[in-house]
Amino acid sequence: MGSEKNEVLELVRRLPDDVTTADIMEELYFKQQVDKGLRDAAEGRVLTSQELRERIARWRTSAGR
Repeated sequence: MGSEKNEVLELVRRLPDDVTTADIMEELYFKQQVDKGLRDAAEGRVLTSQELRERIARWRTSAGR
């Protein structure tokens, strides 16, 4: 079995017995987003705090705020 499949199975095993399908989906989505963020960081696709502040300032200005 593939590593990712094993990780997902282990994630599901750690959840309580009364977990719902929606809860499982939320956990899987959260894991997917964390994994994506870690890949982005490892590949240098990140912003400094200052770059983020500047980007937010531009968005706010363009939105009329």
